[in-house]
Amino acid sequence: MENGNEQKQEVTIKAFRFNAETDYLPYYKSYKMEVGKDELILDLLNRIKWEHDGSFSYRRSCRHGICGACGIKVNGKATLACKQNAIELVELFGDELIFEPQSKKRAVKDMIIDKGDFWEKHAEVKPYVETKVEPHPSSETIMSQEQVEQFLDADYCIQCGACHYACPVLEVNEDYLGPAAFAAAYRFSIDPRDEAGRDRLEKTSEMGAGVWDCVKCFECAEACPKDVNPIEKITKLHNMQFEQGVAKRNVATKHAEGFIRSIKKFGYLDEQDIVLYSEGLGVVKHLSEALKMIKAGKVHPFDIAKKKMPRSKNLDEIQKLIEISQTNELK
Repeated sequence: MENGNEQKQEVTIKAFRFNAETDYLPYYKSYKMEVGKDELILDLLNRIKWEHDGSFSYRRSCRHGICGACGIKVNGKATLACKQNAIELVELFGDELIFEPQSKKRAVKDMIIDKGDFWEKHAEVKPYVETKVEPHPSSETIMSQEQVEQFLDADYCIQCGACHYACPVLEVNEDYLGPAAFAAAYRFSIDPRDEAGRDRLEKTSEMGAGVWDCVKCFECAEACPKDVNPIEKITKLHNMQFEQGVAKRNVATKHAEGFIRSIKKFGYLDEQDIVLYSEGLGVVKHLSEALKMIKAGKVHPFDIAKKKMPRSKNLDEIQKLIEISQTNELK
């Protein structure tokens, strides 16, 4: 409908409701309202509280996309409420918007969650410059423009937790440090003033907790409201671990090495060979999955036995590119 010169659209909001002190299970409550083209998701959160239910709870602070307090999920999409235009999401999802906290299993009250795990993991990577400084320095530490550009915008992170709670690995592995912690680890390890970079690389190289458990789904890049692109920083940490001799020979690093080995050999990925190279005799543990794939027709064992990997017609050129770009090898 129209109100003066402003066109409004009727929207139904289904809001996640839960109070850890009184509720056994969460539930959803619906609110109908007319939404204007300039309203943000934060405006709709405010209207639920001010116009419908004063007990509705959520975090907010700066309203300028700086503090990260108002992060929630709308129809499953990680959203910084004070930055996201509401009508844009209506156009994307339709006239029913579902408001949920960043992590339902960590909900304390409605949109408010316990971010303790986020801050603990952030602290583990030493998110600060660690160096020896004279008690009374005579001048500031100057960085070149090139050194500043090496941060790759990692210093823009506002610790909102959007990437952290969008990461599927964290849902199944509570030891995993998560993309926000990795972005911080990269930002301070690449800082020329810092002297704790090796400690961070060793921390982020650990199996289970470190970067090698990233599944490369790019959910963190999609979720980030500041375009920090955590997956890029995770890849940089991979490279830094190799370059500085921190990477250890294990299934994860051999898997990465296996990609290069396969491309060097054929110009293509031989996925069967990568698994065998990465896991060796450990590949036996995947026998049950292999049998299921054979049964489903996904794998044909007799064809595999006869199969010969083709070689790219541009193999010489590919090998030269690898030789030029490869800076290190796993020892």
